[in-house]
Amino acid sequence: MKRHRIALALSFALLAPVAMPALAGNAATQASPRADVVDLAIGSTDHTTLVAAVKAAGLVDTLKGAGPFTVFAPTNAAFDTLPAGTVDTLLKPANEARLAAVLTYHVVAGKVDAATLLGQIKAGGGKAALKTVQGESLVARLDGDRVQLTDAKGNTSHVTTADLRGSNGVVHVIDGVLMP
Repeated sequence: MKRHRIALALSFALLAPVAMPALAGNAATQASPRADVVDLAIGSTDHTTLVAAVKAAGLVDTLKGAGPFTVFAPTNAAFDTLPAGTVDTLLKPANEARLAAVLTYHVVAGKVDAATLLGQIKAGGGKAALKTVQGESLVARLDGDRVQLTDAKGNTSHVTTADLRGSNGVVHVIDGVLMP
C-alpha cells in the first residue's frame, strides 16, 4: 500500500504543470484569470492546427462557454503524425461534422485535473474510462510515470503537460490525436 502511495505521489509530481512551455506564446493570456481553454490554445504557437480545427468546426463559442471542460490538446507535431492529407480533408467545410466529432472526442465535461485523473485510475484498478463530449470513451492509465490515453481505435497518446488552468476548465497537452 505504501508503495502505491509513493508511486501515486511521484506520478502526480511528474504531471504537475511544467512552466507552461507547451502553451507559451502569450504571457498576458496565461496570466489572465479570464483566459478560457480556447484562449490558452490561441496563445500557443504549438497549437495552431488545433485552433484552426476548432474554428473550422464551429466550436469556439461552445468551448468558450461556462464549462467546466477538460481538454486533451494535441500539439501541431501530433497532427503532423496523421496520414498525409488527413488534416486538410478534415478542415474542408463539407467535413465540419466529422471534424467536430474528432475534436469533441478530446473534451471531457467537468474539470479533471491531474490529481482527479490519477485518483480515477487508482480507483479503477489501473485504468479510468473518460466519457467524452462526443459520446464515446477514452481509457486513461499509467504508462510508467506518464498518463496514457487510448482511443476507440486502440491508438495511444501521452499527457506531456498537465493542469493548464483556464477560467472554464483545464487543458492537458498530449502528443497524439485521438480518434473516435
